[in-house]
Amino acid sequence: MNILDNIKQTFKQGSSLIKLIYINASVFILLKLILILLLLFNISGDFILSYLAVPADLTQLLYRAWTPLTYMFLHEGFLHIFFNMFTLFWFGRIFLMFFSEKQLVGLYLIGGFLAALVYAVAFNLFPYYSSTLHQSLLLGASGSIMAIIVATAFRSPNMELQVLFLGSVKLKYIAVFFVLTSLFGITSSNGGGELAHLGGALAGYLFVVSLRQGKDLTKGLNRILDAIYNLFGPRKLRIKQNPNRRRSTVSDAEFNMNKARKIAEIDRILDKIKTSGYESLSTEEKKRLFDQGKKN
Repeated sequence: MNILDNIKQTFKQGSSLIKLIYINASVFILLKLILILLLLFNISGDFILSYLAVPADLTQLLYRAWTPLTYMFLHEGFLHIFFNMFTLFWFGRIFLMFFSEKQLVGLYLIGGFLAALVYAVAFNLFPYYSSTLHQSLLLGASGSIMAIIVATAFRSPNMELQVLFLGSVKLKYIAVFFVLTSLFGITSSNGGGELAHLGGALAGYLFVVSLRQGKDLTKGLNRILDAIYNLFGPRKLRIKQNPNRRRSTVSDAEFNMNKARKIAEIDRILDKIKTSGYESLSTEEKKRLFDQGKKN
């Protein structure tokens, strides 16, 4: 089995968490290859990111309505995707201890959507961002990942993780650290990204609170995803009965006679085993005895 086949098999057999990581990695590699190819012809590939990342300008966003979905699978550099996927892997594993794989995918998407919404609204609402409004773009999975971190921390706040140089740290303190870091960074050079983190954190919080009230925010989205999968996924083999074929009916008397005949045949085979041993049975007799044993 070559490397490509191994990757395909791992993707098919992996959890939703592994699939999300694979999709992010695949998009990153494919986009990098395209950008390198364009550069060989002295063509800048920046225009590709502008059509896949979320623009802060609402006019541009109106004509790129797909970007709130595509941006959450984009990453600029290796370190960007490495740390995002590393964090997604560890917190995703903890998330799956309490929630389902469908809820993981649903919250990843909802967290990304709400992160993009908070980013776009804040950039158009606060005058501080007006100077960079028309050229600002949002990309990356960190908003979606923040939703998973916060949801996990709210579900099990006192669960401890081993953090390098710090030792055991409770999940609630890790979540608070991430949220405060983003809050204090909304006026930094990466203010748009920090706003998106806060939007993702809000999604994670709302997800857990709604679950406690008996509502699953990811349910509707997962129904849409299931419908899409059923539409484009592999078809199941269906066996259709011929309506013109007559069904044979057996009377009670005939059924009882057949049953008595089979019992008598089994008794004869058992008597033969007692007198001559199992090896004396024919292949047909062994088969009948085996079939009867399975029924019992």
